[in-house]
Amino acid sequence: MKDSLSKLLSAIDEGSFNRRDFLIRAGAFSAAALVAVSGSGGAALADEPKKGGILKLGIGGGASTDRLDPGLAENAAMLLVGRLWGETMLEITPDSQVAPRLADSFSSNEDATEWTFKIREGITFHDGSPMGPADIVATFKRHSDENSKSGAYGNMKGLSDIRADGQNVVVTTESGNADLPFLLAGYNLVIQPKGGVDNPNAANGTGAYVITSQEPGIRYTFEKNPDYWDETRGHYDGIEITIINDSTARNSALQSGQVHMINRVLPKVAKFLAQAPGVKVRNVSGRAHYEFVMMVDKAPFDNKNLRLALKYSIDRQEMVDKILNGYGSIGNDIPINAAYPLFDTSLPQREFDLEKAAEHYKASGHDGSPIELIVAEAAFPGAGDAAALWQQSCAKAGITLTLKKVPDDGYWDDVWRKAPFCANYWSGRPVQDQMYSTAYTSTASYNDTHFYNPEFDALIVEARGELDQTKRSDLYSKIAHLLWDEGGAVVPMFNDLIDAHSDTIAGWVDDPNFELMGGYAPVKTWMA
Repeated sequence: MKDSLSKLLSAIDEGSFNRRDFLIRAGAFSAAALVAVSGSGGAALADEPKKGGILKLGIGGGASTDRLDPGLAENAAMLLVGRLWGETMLEITPDSQVAPRLADSFSSNEDATEWTFKIREGITFHDGSPMGPADIVATFKRHSDENSKSGAYGNMKGLSDIRADGQNVVVTTESGNADLPFLLAGYNLVIQPKGGVDNPNAANGTGAYVITSQEPGIRYTFEKNPDYWDETRGHYDGIEITIINDSTARNSALQSGQVHMINRVLPKVAKFLAQAPGVKVRNVSGRAHYEFVMMVDKAPFDNKNLRLALKYSIDRQEMVDKILNGYGSIGNDIPINAAYPLFDTSLPQREFDLEKAAEHYKASGHDGSPIELIVAEAAFPGAGDAAALWQQSCAKAGITLTLKKVPDDGYWDDVWRKAPFCANYWSGRPVQDQMYSTAYTSTASYNDTHFYNPEFDALIVEARGELDQTKRSDLYSKIAHLLWDEGGAVVPMFNDLIDAHSDTIAGWVDDPNFELMGGYAPVKTWMA
């Protein structure tokens, strides 16, 4: 096994494998072998994990409307909670590859239209019932049903058949999909008994921790699952999560020792917090981005010239400097940056241009009435300040932008995907197809810009099934140009993920996929 894996890694270094080759061949190795190579999440550990203790977290991003149904997870708090009580069939590693989890290995046919996943044996749910292929099939079918309202629906829509075959799960796609394992690793797809159809909010999973109490938007507590199957994870005796949406309060809770770990450290205070005794600040760049979303089917944003006027009126570099304090980079009105495979470098950078903004605004024929942008700090750290900067630059182009600041609690239920113009945040996804299929295709569950474009949809499907990487790159270039020109997302900046923890915490590994080590910090770290 070691020699075979060494040959695989050498071939990757030499560039002789494409993405699909890597997925198929790496997936054929057992999960245990991958764990042996990657340790606790992709990097060799300096110390052996220690068992015991209660980990306390202060988390920004939760709300009183949150539910335990993983299909409805839309914020950092619920992603984290789901990682504790549940697991997915596959998972994304810190180096943005896909690895087996509840599956033991996986492989595909030559045209990537049929994927076979061998499922681990001997794993049980919290209620003692055995986890098996039938539960995974039922889970995937539930999230493939549009009536489930699952956030994974857009990614699952292209599956034509899902079935159990002995200890295997076989998934057939309508057309070739080289990235399917990445889609099936999505955090919404937590495996539940019988798919969670009877009670999707039961939090009955295979995870390292069992939920003992919940007060949505306030607090969650967990105790160690005594029957957990993986000794390399779940080192704490218990976990306590307190929802602290105020960033100053989160910082204070960490500094005073009330919590051991926090997310969403504001860039403007990150360097100061790092100087506090007993505190470590962690930042990692990747695919996360801040944005403002316009619904392109709602007036006045159904006017392309008006959308372009707003896009040219935003000073991206100013926002990176003043909002991110350098913890990030400028965006370009698409959700993809150079952190993604097959990134299109030919796409022109949209510059801050007040003259063009004024020209497009005049061409739009807008009556000059105020354009309302709804913001809350829950959308992203510094959202109000970023919107204020944009308001000032819009005024210089003759555009009246008004800001409506609303409470954090309920923002994701009452504003996002309901208001025609609001602030938003995405952590990004490991591959382009997953990001686009989650938020931009016509059937995407989280299509917050209401971008319904048949040409775009067709290009996504074509790129998904194209195994020739040169042709695939060309298709993603067309996709990027189309969205850049027609879309309703204003993406001014890609932000670093900035978390902080007590120096009593060990085992931290930087992970660009989501906050707090991809959401795995509570199950992979331990008390030093």
